[in-house]
Amino acid sequence: MTGLVSLLKPESVTGFTGLRPEGGRGITEIRAILGGFFVALGAAPLFLNSPVAYLMLGIAYLGVALVRAVSMFTDKSIVQSNVISLVVEIIFGIILVLPS
Repeated sequence: MTGLVSLLKPESVTGFTGLRPEGGRGITEIRAILGGFFVALGAAPLFLNSPVAYLMLGIAYLGVALVRAVSMFTDKSIVQSNVISLVVEIIFGIILVLPS
């Protein structure tokens, strides 16, 4: 959901992500990375309908969760939006790596 919102309304994710786009370049970066890349990453397994694609997405979620968890402590950023993101990433990651 964050990917789609970032793609369509990049200025609206500032409160949730903590990112503040500066000028057109910053807005483009949010649209491209948080929007386009995340939407494509999530949509690819649906189009490919391959167990390996779902596994890859699960591993990506768990990788992001691991880095987020460490960063939350080292950067002192244990805030509600980070905790919500961490929980979602762990849940999705586990669901996607479990054999069906």
